Amino acid sequence: MDTRLLVHNCVFTTVAKEKPTLRAKSLLVLICWAGCLLSWSGCQVESSNADQQQATQVSTPLPPEAVPPPEVGATFTDVSDAAGIGFTHSFGDDNFSNLVEAVGGGAAFLDYDQDGWVDLYLVSGKWAEGLSSGERESPQSINRLYRNRQDGTFEDVTLKARVGLEESFSMGVTVGDYDNDGYPDLYVANFGSSVLLHNEGNGTFRDVTSQAGVANSGLCSVAATWLDFDRDGLLDLYVSSYIDFDPDYSLYYAPDGFPGPMAYKGQPDRLYRNLGDSRFEDVSEQVGIAGLEGRGMSVASIDFDDNGYPDLYVTNDATENFLLKNEDGKHFSQIALESGVGYNGMGDSTASMGIDFGDYDQDGKVDLFVSDNSLSSLYKNEGDGLFMDVVVESGIALNSAQYVGWGSFFFDFDNDSDLDILKVNSDLSRLFGQEDQIFENKGEAQFEDISPALGEYFNRTLIGRGAAFADYDNDGDLDVIISNISGPAVLLRNDGGNRANWLQLDLVGTQGNHDGIGAKVQLTVGGKSLTGYRRANTGYLSTSDSRLHFGLGSATTVDKIEIIWPSGDRQTIEAVPANQRITIKEQVG
Repeated sequence: MDTRLLVHNCVFTTVAKEKPTLRAKSLLVLICWAGCLLSWSGCQVESSNADQQQATQVSTPLPPEAVPPPEVGATFTDVSDAAGIGFTHSFGDDNFSNLVEAVGGGAAFLDYDQDGWVDLYLVSGKWAEGLSSGERESPQSINRLYRNRQDGTFEDVTLKARVGLEESFSMGVTVGDYDNDGYPDLYVANFGSSVLLHNEGNGTFRDVTSQAGVANSGLCSVAATWLDFDRDGLLDLYVSSYIDFDPDYSLYYAPDGFPGPMAYKGQPDRLYRNLGDSRFEDVSEQVGIAGLEGRGMSVASIDFDDNGYPDLYVTNDATENFLLKNEDGKHFSQIALESGVGYNGMGDSTASMGIDFGDYDQDGKVDLFVSDNSLSSLYKNEGDGLFMDVVVESGIALNSAQYVGWGSFFFDFDNDSDLDILKVNSDLSRLFGQEDQIFENKGEAQFEDISPALGEYFNRTLIGRGAAFADYDNDGDLDVIISNISGPAVLLRNDGGNRANWLQLDLVGTQGNHDGIGAKVQLTVGGKSLTGYRRANTGYLSTSDSRLHFGLGSATTVDKIEIIWPSGDRQTIEAVPANQRITIKEQVG
């Protein structure tokens, strides 16, 4: 077993002008600001893209970590500029004019060069025929890959790595080693035709979409995820599609800016089975999902009923969400309605965006959080395939309802051993920002919005979409990247989260897929049982750090680690010291 202690680095900074916030201003002031934003948003978009094609340079020093007050545990500092993340998202033209442009872009943390430090990939829209209606921006934004320099800063290696996708209107990104060669590959969901980028293992990627047969041509592909649905040891690919966009349709309520989701027909999702020779086969018809058309926004996979086969959950815009139960790797059944996760607790179909799974109440059963344009939903797993939306009882709804939630995920930001929630917010159809939020898990199934105490960033109003987490500086706490429409990506460094103990697990499968995607891990520590799941992606349009991170609180030793691998094999490790990262390789038998 390869065991390595993490190196603790001092890195990070603060930036950005502050805008008036929803918390501080009256409704009248908000309306005035909304009008102002609408009037100058086109100019703002044009100017923000001027330097996008240039490689970023670190121009300001990284400050020392902030010291959070004891009652908070951790704070977050915007270090985007100082870390060298000079990315600005674009929708390709100067006119924010349709629903596809409103989807935004995602982010992915991945260790593409396998040096033990996670790197960052960010995606952007571009001018696209049949979609863009304004003047083409020049220069055009491209997707960007940033290599971790291991000192708190990043280097733009987009051109060398060949991952810019200059002609693709990109939205979602998922990471998985589909050919089990030890290097993570990228699948980028695009409007029109998606792209599979094979990691060559030498710092470059190769477009293998045509050979693999996963272009998903002619569809508005928003999100995708890797899973081994038939448990043959190879990662398969599920791609979720959005709307059948018609650029000539123009009937809508004027204040909305453009037609909403119900103005368009939904598009079908696709499941591609990995054939093992770098080719995939569309098996959507065989497994029973071909007839599902739900205006998909996000997709995530987990074995929610612990039967050994990964299931799927798909959020849909303004229509019923899908819970696809895997029937022994042969067929999927849509059981969202009877399971209680098709609609929110009020029985409404909302604009459901982000998805994440996690055992927030530590009862050993996986729960589900969905961010949307309403209260959001926190689905507690009651067992026997049933979920209950407890977002009101949990305290989340009280502070969530005034915002529109996009990217969201469970993570233990303060290492106190329970899962908190981050939610990224902004308006549905206008270039109008809202503050992002973190809900701290207070125990007893209760959450509290403590965002104002977590740093100046949470007073800013950016137009957030995708979000992901990772311990990018290898210091033992989880940092965050947030992608904003027509604005800068924001890298938030976690300051102080590592004052409590932690453990990170890097899983390597040998009998199943190399990434261990689908594995379930249970830690016994300090009288508690903590559960983690190895998934391909989290939240909205995005992929987080592949390493499983557990906050341990004051515990200095993990009594036992139990892993159920995708192959069904079980593995146990005992008496593991805290505050380290461990690579665990699946044992034969």
